[in-house]
Amino acid sequence: MAKLKLDLHDIYNRGQKIETALQDIIQDALDKRIKEVEIIPGKGSGQLKKTVLRFLNRPEIKTHIHRINKDSKNFGRLFVYFKH
Repeated sequence: MAKLKLDLHDIYNRGQKIETALQDIIQDALDKRIKEVEIIPGKGSGQLKKTVLRFLNRPEIKTHIHRINKDSKNFGRLFVYFKH
């Protein structure tokens, strides 16, 4: 099963780059009909993870998402599953 991965460690403090990276990977998953995307906001203070979850909850994004799983073993990781 094809899967995309986005690691936000390098751009954790650049709001616009984070926004662009999230939009790009979601669009890529939709274009290629990929069912799973792993997003790694990292552990940190949790602010970046909240930013990612807010992005994923936007109505225009949320309509494509089947579910979001938070990794139980690794707080700094999310799995996004799409309904194609």
